[in-house]
This record gives sequence, C-alpha cells and structure tokens, in this order.
Amino acid sequence: MNNQTWMVRAGQGAYLLDTFLDKEIVALGWNSIGELPETVTLEELRAKFQTEYPDKSRGYISMSAGQLWRFYNEINIGDTVVTYDPNSRAYYLGTVKSNYKYSDKHEYHHFRDVEWEEGPHYRDELSTSSKNTLGAIMTIFLIPNEVKEELERAHPGYVSIEDLKDSQRLYEEYQKEEEDRLREDIISRSNEFIKDLIAELSSDDVEKLVAGILAAMGYKCRLTPQGRDLGSDILASPDGLGMLEPRIKVEVKHKIISKSKVSAPDIRNFLGGLRGIEKGIYVSTTGFAQEAKYEAERANYPITLIDFDFLVDLLTEYYERLESNLKALVPLKRIYWPL
Repeated sequence: MNNQTWMVRAGQGAYLLDTFLDKEIVALGWNSIGELPETVTLEELRAKFQTEYPDKSRGYISMSAGQLWRFYNEINIGDTVVTYDPNSRAYYLGTVKSNYKYSDKHEYHHFRDVEWEEGPHYRDELSTSSKNTLGAIMTIFLIPNEVKEELERAHPGYVSIEDLKDSQRLYEEYQKEEEDRLREDIISRSNEFIKDLIAELSSDDVEKLVAGILAAMGYKCRLTPQGRDLGSDILASPDGLGMLEPRIKVEVKHKIISKSKVSAPDIRNFLGGLRGIEKGIYVSTTGFAQEAKYEAERANYPITLIDFDFLVDLLTEYYERLESNLKALVPLKRIYWPL
C-alpha cells in the first residue's frame, strides 16, 4: 500500500500546535462522541453525531462525521501528516506511528502517535498552486504527492541539483506565471457563476439590469412598455428625454426566451428602427452569429454588440454603482487579490 499524506490542523489558529509537537501526536476534537469501537461504521458515526449535536445542520453532521471517520479509518501507520502554524507560516511534517487511540489526557481525545521531523517547512517557498491546495479549510484532508514533494523541498536544509540550476529570476518568473494562471482561473470561474445567476433571471429583469448598468455609466434610461417597444427595449440618453446626444436604443435578447444566437435578420430589423442620429446597442445572452457581427460592422448606424461575457464585464465594472434592488437580482461579493 502506498503511503498517503494528510493535513491535520491543530485547532482554530493552530493553538494546539505545541501540544502536537511536544506530545508527538495529531488529534481531533468532537470529544462528546466518545471512543470509537472497532466495529463502528460511517452510518453509525453519523447517527452518533446527530444525537450529540442535535442543533447542528445536516451539512455540519455529514462533514464532521466524515472527517473523524477518515482520521479513524483511512489514515494508516507510515502515512505522512502535515500540520500548519499560521503565525510563523510554517508546515511541520511527521510520520504516523500508531492506529487510532482515545484518551481524555489530551484536550482533543481522538489521537494518533506521530514522529515529527526536525524543523519547519516554510510556506513562502511553495508555488502558488501548492499554497492554494494547502489552504483548504477542512480540518483533515489528503495532500497530493506533488505538493508533499514540494513541502519537503521547502525545508531549509534541503538542497537539490535542480534548485542549484534555477536562478532566483527564473523562480520569480515561475511564481508570477502561477499566480497569473490562478487569478485567471478564479476570474473565469467567477464569471461563469455570475452567468448562472443571470441565466435564471426573467427577460424583464435582464432588461432592468442592463438599464441599471447604463445608468451606472451615466445615462438616464427609460424602459419601453411591454408589447410596444418600437424596435427597442430601453431608451437611453444623457437627459433621459432624448434631447441630448447620444440617443441610444437598446435591444435585449435573453436566453430564457430563445437559446439561438442573434441572426443577421435580427440585426437588420433592429437597425430598421433607428432614426437620424440614434445609436444602437444589442444585448444577447446567447451570443451573435458571425453573419450578425458582419451586419453590425456594415451598418450605417453606430451599433455595439454586447454578448454574455461583455455583459458580465460591464456588470462587475459598474456593480458598486448599481441600485440596491438591482444588486439583489445578482448578489455579488467583492474579492481582493494581492498585487
């Protein structure tokens, strides 16, 4: 059996770190569960949690029972354990030396004996992807082999041929590339989640959202009455009356009505409703056929096409300026990223 590597956190803020290191153990709480018998099953453990913590949610019960079960049943003698000290930003590695034990002599009663390695392994030496993996909030979880290997190289006494070959400049470039890839991945996933929220909205709500974004950009907008949109869903201008330029007509097509892309005839019909010095914006959450894009490029009137990605970009850029009722349609939270 291949040895595995486990993160076992030393309580909130790692306040049990000294106990772990001094007593040469790793331990988990949930003391009221009591000692686990050899014949216990995961289902029985969940039932025990439900009895001991009746006010907790089903999610908490399932997560907690699963964590204790892994500690009891899945960790093996010879496996590597890792614990983290957030104050010194250091990881400590050790080898499991016993099966599951239970004793009220420790603050956390469920424990295993561990032989700790000498000295810490510092977080600052790790790649961004490894930092992200090790940052999971669970008390106990498996660590991939490649992250364990990187942790071992993060020890001050570790020197390898590869380390000697790499210059500090190349290492910093690698770190920057990893951070950029991680940031792009997070942004991409976030945008897709935002699209999921918008996709659930009604067509009327999407029209209100688009009008709100335009208002946040400095325009005054009027929604046209249902059934009498006169070729557009929103009328926008600096004064709200259409007396000042630019006068903009906005058409909004939401995927809840039709999942097909906007076609060239759709664009021609929209352009047919523009007059004089009017400009056009066409918003589509299903995108635009290539012929529709060509039609917009050839148009005699200025027209901007806004697809789903562009709409999300505008929403996130002007979100803080939206009215509260529009924020409630797509509730978002700002996330800060280090420079």
